Amino acid sequence: MTMTTVETAPTPDDATTPQAKPVHTTHGDIIKRLRRAEGHLRKISAMIEEERPCVDVAQQLAAVEAAVRQAKQVFIRDHIDHCLDGVVREGPETKAVLAEFKEISRYL
Repeated sequence: MTMTTVETAPTPDDATTPQAKPVHTTHGDIIKRLRRAEGHLRKISAMIEEERPCVDVAQQLAAVEAAVRQAKQVFIRDHIDHCLDGVVREGPETKAVLAEFKEISRYL
């Protein structure tokens, strides 16, 4: 998959090569969500090792699953908004963009 990029001014270290900056503004938030879910998952592992009640563990697993699902949805919607939308408006690559949309929407 390709990601839409924006050319930025060259850095002082490399004045000949422009740097590409991702347009995805939600990635930072998604990473925070996933790191929180990762920590939560570690705590669930500890709960299992401590032989905590199965209902409590299952409840926490459902919470982590929901957090990851929400992160996935934000990620996919961001991709649609920033990678696919502009291409459809700008050019003749509509078939390829629609195919990519169909592919990524399977994960919703």
